[in-house]
Amino acid sequence: MTKPLFIKRPFKYIYFGAVFYIMAVNILIFLITNVFSFINVYSLSLNPVCIVEYKMFWQFFTYMFVHGNFNHVFFNMLGLLMFGIRLERVIGSKEFILFYFVTGIFDGVLSFVFYMITGSYNVFLMGASGALYAVMFAYAVLFPKSVFYIWGLIPVPAPLLVLVYTIVEIFSQLTGAGGNVAHMTHLFGFFAAWLYFVIRMSVHPLKVWRNSRD
Repeated sequence: MTKPLFIKRPFKYIYFGAVFYIMAVNILIFLITNVFSFINVYSLSLNPVCIVEYKMFWQFFTYMFVHGNFNHVFFNMLGLLMFGIRLERVIGSKEFILFYFVTGIFDGVLSFVFYMITGSYNVFLMGASGALYAVMFAYAVLFPKSVFYIWGLIPVPAPLLVLVYTIVEIFSQLTGAGGNVAHMTHLFGFFAAWLYFVIRMSVHPLKVWRNSRD
């Protein structure tokens, strides 16, 4: 039996609630950056000029932990709680941590490239939403028959919810709706998760969703 490639090699399953640790770090950094004014939140968020001119490469990682206001961090953490716990229990904590940070960092890299191409040099990207969208995508792949109820009334299968979010983000990006929301970053989160499943897990999301209808 040949060993799987390093990039596909699975971890030994272990669960220790990594979602709660990630949430705790996000909340702690939010509190610190709001209590101590000398900590410049913009040095931690992702900005093309800071990366190119001042070599602040850590921003590809730190942008995921800083948030603009209470609602921003609250709803991101609520989403992580809703989708992340069940996902982590299935794939294990080590795999979840790898998935979260690989997709989050790759999401930041893609956003940086997009900002450079479009000349959006004044953007300061912050928040866990890119990684959260990747988690949502993974949830829809692993639980394709899971159903969510919009406003507690309208049943929507998880894969369809991803499709709806994708359409909304594309529309919002093209029309400029949604203000300062990083719509492309959300789409890149979906794309990063799709690549992760295909490359590391040898799972093709479209096939999973197609088979789930049988």
